[in-house]
Amino acid sequence: MPSLREIVDEYMGKARGIEEHCTRCLRTERWGGSVLLMVVDASFTSIGLNYFTAVVPKVAAFRKSLVETGRVRTLKDLAGADQAELEGIWKNRRSWTAARGVASYLSSLPGSDRDSFRSWASSSKLVGWEDDPIGKVRGVGLVTYQYLRMMGGVDTVMPDKIVKRVINEILQKAGQEPVYDDFKFIEKTEEIAHSSGYRPIELCWMTWLVQPEGKIMRMEKYSNVLPMI
Repeated sequence: MPSLREIVDEYMGKARGIEEHCTRCLRTERWGGSVLLMVVDASFTSIGLNYFTAVVPKVAAFRKSLVETGRVRTLKDLAGADQAELEGIWKNRRSWTAARGVASYLSSLPGSDRDSFRSWASSSKLVGWEDDPIGKVRGVGLVTYQYLRMMGGVDTVMPDKIVKRVINEILQKAGQEPVYDDFKFIEKTEEIAHSSGYRPIELCWMTWLVQPEGKIMRMEKYSNVLPMI
């Protein structure tokens, strides 16, 4: 039976180049460094639609319709934006409730949007996350909370269904028991990453990007999109 590290290496080998994307994520440089778009991205992603075919095009539409026209340029603008106008781009009210709630809290902190986002992330905790100001926002679950922390600079993992499926598959191939509890899963995945020589965020992103769409992996299919987001 191959070792856990050998199996992890095999999976990570399918996602070559992921390091650069993960580094940009941890530096809060996704979406051209726009924290506004990162918050919108996280709120859209929270309802579980296909990220590349549903979320990315709608975040881009939001940018074109409201950001580039100057109507919504900052987190403060988003917090006070017209709900009907927002739903004209993305109809899910829960997503906008989460996005505006996160934007409202972050824009109340001192400094630029980027400074406030990274300041929040650096002080955020996994344990007791529900009591965090962002964790208390309606529509923000643990997965979204972890996603925001990652984009704010925290090297961690989102316990979503795809990440769990792939990591547990790796564990079982190595003869180990799968882990389903969210907190234990995050802890275990971080442990696997460090013992294998990778960052937790790299294992997390790998699980999404090695998923097939048709006859091709997402890593290859969306290779031209990744540098833009």
